[in-house]
Amino acid sequence: MPFNGEKQCVGEDQPSDSDSSRFSESMASLSDCECSRQSFTSDSSSKSSSPASTSPPRVVTFDEVMAATRNLSNLTLAHEIAVNENFQLKQEALPENSLAGRVKHIVHQAFWDVLDSELNADPPEFEHAIKLFEEIREILLSFLTPGGNRLRNQICEVLDTDLIRQQAEHSAVDIQGLANYVISTMGKLCAPVRDNDIRELKATGNIVEVLRQIFHVLDLMKMDMANFTIMSLRPHLQRQLVEYERTKFQEILEETPRAVLSTICFFIHSRYIY
Repeated sequence: MPFNGEKQCVGEDQPSDSDSSRFSESMASLSDCECSRQSFTSDSSSKSSSPASTSPPRVVTFDEVMAATRNLSNLTLAHEIAVNENFQLKQEALPENSLAGRVKHIVHQAFWDVLDSELNADPPEFEHAIKLFEEIREILLSFLTPGGNRLRNQICEVLDTDLIRQQAEHSAVDIQGLANYVISTMGKLCAPVRDNDIRELKATGNIVEVLRQIFHVLDLMKMDMANFTIMSLRPHLQRQLVEYERTKFQEILEETPRAVLSTICFFIHSRYIY
């Protein structure tokens, strides 16, 4: 894409020496990003008039593009966390009227319907419920600090899936009792903002709906934990931001193929300039 006024440099009137000097200085001051953009956009038009290159073009792999994208995303995220005091991670639900939203709803609803039919069968089937408690146990353990050994041992003892499976074989497993223990433990680990969610869990009577809502609240608790970690790291990141960005950007320049950087540079320039 030519710059505005670029054609005027090759008009019918010959430029003066001073004009040529100013034009040369202007061209010399262009950034590497701008030069890369011109090179990128002129490749297709110059192929017919320029001689063939003696070496084949460098082929950029998909993995290299994705690696460059991740590196730039991490750098951008670190900068945003450091400079934006209100930055927080948030859960974004899929629009209900979207195809992805409808598919997700149908799949999830089918899973919980199957679980409901299994628990209400005669005799009941507990295998899927046991797997859910196993997943819940791992999530609860992930919330613990290194010094929480007492609660860690208790969680592992109560939610021992091998023991629960043995109880299920003898129709002695108490699914509601296990759910109540999970809710009580969540109340000890959650942030105060989740206290109302815990109260609603305790008031829910249907065991399948209880398990469903337990996973919903656990997802919220994981987001709370991530945001608490961000808040804790922000002062340290602010102190180290300049050095971190300088080091990280240098790593990106050294590790990322020039063709990828040129493409990203062209995209950013065209997105925000034109």
